[in-house]
Amino acid sequence: MLRVQLLGPVGAQTLKLEGRLAGADAEHTRMLIARSPVDERLVVDLTDVVFVDAIGEDVLLFLGRLGAEFVASTSYTIDICDRLRLPLARSS
Repeated sequence: MLRVQLLGPVGAQTLKLEGRLAGADAEHTRMLIARSPVDERLVVDLTDVVFVDAIGEDVLLFLGRLGAEFVASTSYTIDICDRLRLPLARSS
């Protein structure tokens, strides 16, 4: 199961993901972002992600190509960001 929240105003949005970024849920996340007005800064919070499959990795790479920065605080999410070469968000 995956929970997806798009928080904040356009221009400074945070995409908070919780659970398993896998399969159809990952594809739905890609469609959500593709259809949403995302401008300037997008931060993807992976703090509560517990599993990512190959489709989920493709979605993260898609978000990275859009210019997203990632919040990773567990060894698992840090490893995913390192392996996929996803930029970590700057501290506010």
